Amino acid sequence: MGKIEDTIEERENWHWRNSMRPVRFFSMDARAAIPFMALLVYFRVVTLIVALLSTIIFMAFEKRGLTYPCALRNFRSWFIGPTRPAWISIRRRRLIDYR
Repeated sequence: MGKIEDTIEERENWHWRNSMRPVRFFSMDARAAIPFMALLVYFRVVTLIVALLSTIIFMAFEKRGLTYPCALRNFRSWFIGPTRPAWISIRRRRLIDYR
């Protein structure tokens, strides 16, 4: 009798276990499909190519172990470089690479 009650209670709370998992859309992060929203509004061949190319790039990043937000942070740090120009010189920190 105790076993049945445990499973009912477990079923009631099951959805909280998976509440922070990333949303998936055909085995990729759903945020990687955002360019397809632009495709719905502005359907041109160029927009289709950009949407497909960005989706393929983010799928390749995910295969290497980078999530969508991590890939964007990685691109931002590559694009900006090792200095942080928006900070005043006293508060400026150098980026550290832990390799």
